[in-house]
Amino acid sequence: MKIAVTGKGGVGKTTLSSILSYLFAAEGNKVIAVDADPDANLASALGVSREAADKIRPIADMNELIEERTGAKPGSAGIYKLNPKVDDLPEGLGYRIDGITLLVMGKSKAASSGCYCPENVLLRRLLKHLVVERNEVVIVDMEAGIEHLTRGTADSVDAFIVVIEPGQRSIQTAGVVQDMAKGLGVKNVFVVANKIRGNEDLAFVKKGIGSMDLAGYISFSHAIMEADIKGDSPFKFSPQTVEEVKSIKAAIEKVLHAG
Repeated sequence: MKIAVTGKGGVGKTTLSSILSYLFAAEGNKVIAVDADPDANLASALGVSREAADKIRPIADMNELIEERTGAKPGSAGIYKLNPKVDDLPEGLGYRIDGITLLVMGKSKAASSGCYCPENVLLRRLLKHLVVERNEVVIVDMEAGIEHLTRGTADSVDAFIVVIEPGQRSIQTAGVVQDMAKGLGVKNVFVVANKIRGNEDLAFVKKGIGSMDLAGYISFSHAIMEADIKGDSPFKFSPQTVEEVKSIKAAIEKVLHAG
């Protein structure tokens, strides 16, 4: 199973990514959790201590590794390998916690510009390797757009989840992301509604997303806020949220198996 989770900042995609990672690991799967959001906080959501998280170096910042694998210094515009070796990186660079291997991608300085600079090439090649060539469950916590995905990677993602909250801007973002994802060949795009306070919120979301596929919702939870304050995993703090994410996971798997 390869799942990409996206949504605008603050909607709760990292919470969903972390709980999904734990649920798949609890079933005995090897799980690779990829933090592909420059505002990296998946480590905290997985329950990695602040001291340990501070020592995790984003791959985009590993200048010597980038030069070794691509043959060029980061930021340079010279000749470099477009297909660098990456298959050993998850084992070599991953942080392991409770059956999950965490990889922090970091921010390529030119990612949003589409630049084919060495660091961007390495990140994109690694993501393609994880999604297309690995047997583990891979959960990718992405930034609001889909800049990290390219054709050839996107169309190998089993499920693309757009996390939204009750609000016009969030729902508009979902529509834009769905169109971009479909344009790259993603077959299954799901919406998950977060911070739902009751039936009115849910009705607002359902009306707003129209024909988009709502996989489920997550209720507004003070326990999630408490986990964030303590820098610990919502998986351990909010049993209700875990049950809701189990239902979302089951709904997605049902659609995928039917397809």
